[in-house]
Amino acid sequence: MDPPCPIWLGQHHESAITVAPANTAVAAIITLRVMFSDQPMKMAARKSVKRTTKEQEGGLIGRLVRTLLFFTKGGIVRAVGLLSPGDMGHTVAKVLQEKGMPVLTNLSDRSERTRALARSAGVEDVLSYEELIRRTDLILSILVPAEAQNAARNIARALESTGARTTFVDCNAVSPATVGDIAKEISAAGSRFVDASIIGPPPRREDTTRFYASGQHAEVFAELSAFGLDIFLLGRHIGQASGLKMAYAAFTKGATALSTELLTAAHAMGLYDTLVEELQHSQPEGYRNMVRAVPAVPKTAHRWAGEMEEIARTFSHLGLTPKIHQGAAEVFRFVDASPLADMIFETPNRERLLRETVEVLAKSLGQERPEPQDRSSRS
Repeated sequence: MDPPCPIWLGQHHESAITVAPANTAVAAIITLRVMFSDQPMKMAARKSVKRTTKEQEGGLIGRLVRTLLFFTKGGIVRAVGLLSPGDMGHTVAKVLQEKGMPVLTNLSDRSERTRALARSAGVEDVLSYEELIRRTDLILSILVPAEAQNAARNIARALESTGARTTFVDCNAVSPATVGDIAKEISAAGSRFVDASIIGPPPRREDTTRFYASGQHAEVFAELSAFGLDIFLLGRHIGQASGLKMAYAAFTKGATALSTELLTAAHAMGLYDTLVEELQHSQPEGYRNMVRAVPAVPKTAHRWAGEMEEIARTFSHLGLTPKIHQGAAEVFRFVDASPLADMIFETPNRERLLRETVEVLAKSLGQERPEPQDRSSRS
C-alpha cells in the first residue's frame, strides 16, 4: 500500500518510459522527470507549464507530450469507470468522452435523476460492479463524502472476485484519514490506489476545474490529462491531495457557512438592511461573495455538511480544533432541513435572491427541524 503522508515528500523522482507508436516504425525513449519538492509547485510555475503545453499543441513536441501520457508505468487507460454520474461526475464524463475516452458506470442503486444525467453524458450503464471492473482500466469515485467508503468496499469486493487490478482513484472530499482507510481496502484487494481531489465547479469550461493527485500510482490518473482534465501531481504519499482539498474547502465553504449564519442572525435581529449597508461600504468584495454564494447553498447543503465533518476530522487529527467546521456542518444541515431545499425563486436579481433566502432561514429559526431528506442519490 502507498505510504501515508507525513508532510511533503522532499525527493526527486525520475523514470524512463519507452513510447512505442502503433505502427512500431518509430520508437523513442522519453525521460519524464516529475519534481516533488517540500512544497507543492508554485501556482505561477503550474500556469507557465500549462501555457507551454497549450502553445505546443498541434506540433511535434505537443504530440509527443500527449502520447507520453498514454505510456506511464501504470499502463494504458482505454476506458474509465465512474461512480457516480451526478452533478460533478456526469460533467467529468462529458469532458472525457468528448476527447475520445469511453466512460462506463453501474446505475443499479442510483436515482432516476442520476440515470438521466448519465444518459445526457452518454455514459454506458453496465449490469454489475464486476463487469465495470472487467471493462475498464481506471475507476473514478466522485460521490458525496458519506458514500465514499461504501463505494470503495463495493469496488474492493468486485476486484477480489474478478482478480482485476483496475486502478481506483478517490476524488471525494474526504479527510486524509478517511482516504487512508479506503486505500487499505483497495490495496488489500490487490489493486492500485490514487488519492485525488477536485477544486472548482463541474468542468463545463476550460481552466475552471483542477484535479490534484498523489500516491505511487498517480501517473496512471495523469493519463487523463490527454482527455481534457487539468491534473497536477503533488507527491508520492496518500493524503496529500485530500489534505489540500480539506484546507481549501475549509476556507471557501467554511466562509459560505459563516456568511449564511451571520446574515440569518442579522435578519432575525431586524438588522439585515443595516448590516448589508455596512458590508457594501466597508467590505464590498466580501458582500459580493455573499450575494453569489449564499443563495446557492440549498442546492449543495446536503453534500457540504459531510464535507465539513471531514474537514473537522482532518483538523482534529492535526491537533487543531474541529469545532469551527463542526459548526459549519450544523449550518448546512440547518439549511438542508429548511423549506429552501424544495423552493424555487423566480427573481433574477441576485441581491433580492439573497434577501429572500435569508428571510426563509430566519423564519425557520426556533422551529422544530424535520429530519433532512436522504438526498445522497442526487449525486
